[in-house]
This record gives sequence, C-alpha cells and structure tokens, in this order.
Amino acid sequence: MPEGHSIHRLARQFQDVFAGHTLTVTSPQGRFAAGAELLDGHELLTASAHGKQLFLRFDHGLFLHVHLGLYGAWSFGGDESFRGASSIGAPRRIGERETASRPGEPGGEAPGPYSGPPDPVGAVRARLVSGHGWADLRGATTCAAITEPEAAAVIARLGPDPLHLRPGDREEFIGRIRRRKTAVGLLLMDQSVVAGIGNIYRAEVLFRQGVDPWTPGSALDAETAGRVWDDTVAAMSDGVRDGRIVTTPSSLWGVGSGKAADDDAHFVYKREGQPCRRCSGVVGMAEISARKLYWCAGCQG
Repeated sequence: MPEGHSIHRLARQFQDVFAGHTLTVTSPQGRFAAGAELLDGHELLTASAHGKQLFLRFDHGLFLHVHLGLYGAWSFGGDESFRGASSIGAPRRIGERETASRPGEPGGEAPGPYSGPPDPVGAVRARLVSGHGWADLRGATTCAAITEPEAAAVIARLGPDPLHLRPGDREEFIGRIRRRKTAVGLLLMDQSVVAGIGNIYRAEVLFRQGVDPWTPGSALDAETAGRVWDDTVAAMSDGVRDGRIVTTPSSLWGVGSGKAADDDAHFVYKREGQPCRRCSGVVGMAEISARKLYWCAGCQG
C-alpha cells in the first residue's frame, strides 16, 4: 500500500498540473459514473492529502476523495507542459516512475503533438482530463464524490499527519500513543493514532530510534515517543522529496553510486535473516495483524 509520502506527492502533482483548470471527469469502467457526473465540468481548486487519503476540492464545494488501498494507482500524461510522475501508487507498470520524468520518457514531454488522452486501458475507475493532460485512477479502495463536511469527518477520524504539521500535532501524537497498551509496532500502523505511516516507515523509524516494536505504547516515555515522531517527520519528508523511501545514510550505499540501490535503502525492512547493518545480530521478521514486522533484537532490545 502506498505510504503517506506518495499521497502527498500525488496532491502536489494534482495541484501543479490541474488546479485552476476545468476538468472533464468520467468513469470509463462505470463504477464511479454517478460521482463523475457530479464533478464533471467543474474547476479543480486545490489538492491535499492527510495520511493516505487524497482530497481534490472543486469549485462547487464537492471533493473527490480517494484512498488507493493495496492496489490503487494513478497514471498521468499530457502535452509538453505536463511534467511530473507518470504513475504514483502500486503497482506501477514497467517504465512508469514516481520521480519526475525527462523528455521522451513516460510523463515527460510528449514526442509529438498532443491529441488528448489515450483510449482507456483496463478498469479505469475515474478519468480527469484538462486541456493539457489527463489522470487515470485504477484499483482504488475508495473513490467517492463527497461534501466538505464529509471530508472533514474523514480527517477527524485520523491521527496527526507528520507531513501536514499543525500546532500541537507532536504533543497529540505523544498523548495518543502513550494512552494505549497496544504494542507500538501496531500503534504506528493505526491511522487513528498517526496518519500516513505504512510498513516500511514503521520498521525503519523504530529501528533508527532503537525502540522494541513489541513495547506497549503506555510504556514509552514522552521523550522516546517524541523522538519517534520527529524521526517520522524527517523520514517521510525525505520520501516526499525523493519519491522513494530511503532510510539509510549514504555511507551504506554502493561506492560511487550517488544513490541507494534497493538492497541498500533500508536497515531492516525485507532483510529478515540478513546481518544487521549496525550490530552482529540478525534481522528478524514476524507476522503481526497480518502484516510483516521487521526488527533487530540486538539494536531494539
């Protein structure tokens, strides 16, 4: 499932490319036909994210609310003025990329005259089209046209977002996590405690802060909980900037590479049975609430 940094990148791309434009909204698949009709022909004013929820606000007060879930993804394209990612979400097809494209690549400058979006391929739930580009949504868990009070109700059910900082959010997170006796490894995945963290950030932040994932939230002192929040803000902000999750320092990357290869990008995530990058221990893995949890007992004991 895309983590919060990807949804904030989505919001940024929609804001940059579609805000201020009147959009044609359709549902080639048909499942969103009624909602598309409500949004069709209206101007997109703003795009925003809270955790893993995307909100596109239109000029008549309605929102397009999207939660990608495990399989949802947006794909994009357009004319020479349309620059940005060709796809954001999961899974992406070969050749699609979440980072900005160069001319001649998917999502970069079109090689020839732009004649509008291509014919829909697959089950396109929603299609948004402006005079310069298009966006197709497939596989989302949630795709709905909702009112402003309904959008506010969705956000009210969520915890603070490390990428959408508001006064008091740090203290709110500390209070929410320390009020619960549930293992902190579960609490970080609870969107009502903190919005946007997924399996990778959960494993990596707890490792970087030396926190045992099985520790009850109520057993964390305020200082430790605050460090978890601060590191989450830093790690997810890096993800927004880079378009991928890299939690290791450059000293652990391949010599002369200039960027982290997939095998070098994380301390513990998907490294079960391999040596810990910090100690002589071995990275462990366990199932917790049907998700895989990765940690090092030596560093997080």
